[in-house]
Amino acid sequence: MQPLLQLKGIDKSFPGVKALSGAALTVYPGRVMALVGENGAGKSTMMKVLTGIYQKDAGSLHFLGKEVVFNGPKASEEAGIGIIHQELNLIPQLTIAENIFLGCEFVNGFGKIDWKRMYAEADKLLQRLNLTYSSHRLVGELSIGDQQMVEIAKVLSFESKVIIMDEPTDALTDTETASLFKVINELKAQGCGIVYISHRLKEIFEICDDVTILRDGQFIAERPVSGLKEDDLIEMMVGRKLEEQYPRLNIPRGDVRLQVKGVSGPGVHDVNFTLHRGEILGVSGLMGAGRTELMKILYGALPRTQGYVSLDGHEVVTHSPQDGLANGIVYISEDRKRDGLVLGMSVKENMSLTALRYFSRAGGGLKHKDEEQAVDDFIRLFNIKTPSMEQPIGLLSGGNQQKVAIARGLMTRPKVLILDEPTRGVDVGAKKEIYQLINQFKQEGLSIILVSSEMPEVLGMSDRILVMHEGRISGEFPIEQATQEALMAAAVGKQYGAKQESTV
Repeated sequence: MQPLLQLKGIDKSFPGVKALSGAALTVYPGRVMALVGENGAGKSTMMKVLTGIYQKDAGSLHFLGKEVVFNGPKASEEAGIGIIHQELNLIPQLTIAENIFLGCEFVNGFGKIDWKRMYAEADKLLQRLNLTYSSHRLVGELSIGDQQMVEIAKVLSFESKVIIMDEPTDALTDTETASLFKVINELKAQGCGIVYISHRLKEIFEICDDVTILRDGQFIAERPVSGLKEDDLIEMMVGRKLEEQYPRLNIPRGDVRLQVKGVSGPGVHDVNFTLHRGEILGVSGLMGAGRTELMKILYGALPRTQGYVSLDGHEVVTHSPQDGLANGIVYISEDRKRDGLVLGMSVKENMSLTALRYFSRAGGGLKHKDEEQAVDDFIRLFNIKTPSMEQPIGLLSGGNQQKVAIARGLMTRPKVLILDEPTRGVDVGAKKEIYQLINQFKQEGLSIILVSSEMPEVLGMSDRILVMHEGRISGEFPIEQATQEALMAAAVGKQYGAKQESTV
């Protein structure tokens, strides 16, 4: 079969690091090519070389049988290569239609934008993705999952011959994911080639035809998915065998640390629960159930309209995130780009930003050596791949950015650590490292709330699980009684046989 796209022997270096070395990728018409590897393996760099964001140092790129060089994303887009980036690139103040056709607006015979046609075409794209809202809505009003669907609609508008999807389902519900897979199958039938980048191995086996594995910037193998098992794929990705995927640590929990009584706020109604020392409390539920809103209320990022919260027996009042930090409650956001990190700053500055009081001198100024030592310790502890702590964090892979975000929270020495989708966009190897670190903190007595859309993750790591539905706790399960069926039933507001554990 004649490939649509072929990259061979691609090299790309940055100061202090060689990101790609002999990397390769082939995309075939009417087939989905998975591109997999650990964070830092070079997947995103390869896509940026392909789309002209970066220029390669060596190697060749053939598209539709001809060698090409793209001098920027616009050139690759016009040639017929579309990309859906892992990090959202939308303008919140513009409507959905304006975002979809930004730079490619329809113009009438008088040289003016044809708004009627533009909104009509945008609505057709949304309907194609089974989305019911109007393209007149502002993007800033949408959830992260809905914004991701707008990114997908934007690429569909280009009628590209090759479409790159970088972690397209990270923020999508199961229903939205099913709609996306339907669109992918339609695109395959039209002869499009798809590059599908995902850390969700289940999706690789469900939607992809072939898989290319990168490791440490190098091409490892290309295989048909039908001839692979999940364990084989993981071993090729990480270069070693991963034993237990979810290494849950069974230790006796301590005294009650956090008590929440009758808490209400935006999207949250009358929530009650407790959290113990050395306990991982999982929080499950469908998107929009109020999980993130509850966490932000506890942290102080959203207002608490009623209810009582105590930490170690003392009432906690949080009017702002600064209050949350001062009381020992740290929240690690699901959206690291918007809420968790300052992409223009260095790894060191991002990691120590909320903990500067620990490095302050009595007469003013900072103890820079102490700060650098603490940052260096976390870089080694978290195995963060960076040439130095002065590296701009925007140049790190998504998984390494996530590790920095978690380290930043821990540097404030919290009593309660809230992790909202902590392994979103993180590969299987880095996930295992994060899980082991979570277990280490649990063993040291830290109280952890783990919010996750991945049910196996919640079941695999939690000691006890809360399920939310429409802003309320719809179920509470000790891990011995928790099953996927029970959690899903509670998530949609139904009872499933498990008794709710007492919160005292």
